Amino acid sequence: MASAVPLRGLAVSRWQAMAVPWCEPCDRFWNPRSITPAGACPTCGRTVETPPPQNTDTSQKVPWHFWLAITAAAVYLGWRAIQGIALLF
Repeated sequence: MASAVPLRGLAVSRWQAMAVPWCEPCDRFWNPRSITPAGACPTCGRTVETPPPQNTDTSQKVPWHFWLAITAAAVYLGWRAIQGIALLF
């Protein structure tokens, strides 16, 4: 399901964009619950790198093409409603 294959920082997949611990020697992402309480990798025992905190602001502007698609759908359905009503008479 990932949108891109990780190539040493050249391509960033959807999973890489999430803030999860990363073990450089194991070359693996870890679930925060999987690492030890000391912050070490369960496989190799080295300290896991944690990414910087991300912006927690979840408000995003809706893209203009979404509103264009909604408007086009409303116009289409409105026209089909007019045609349906015209068939009744």
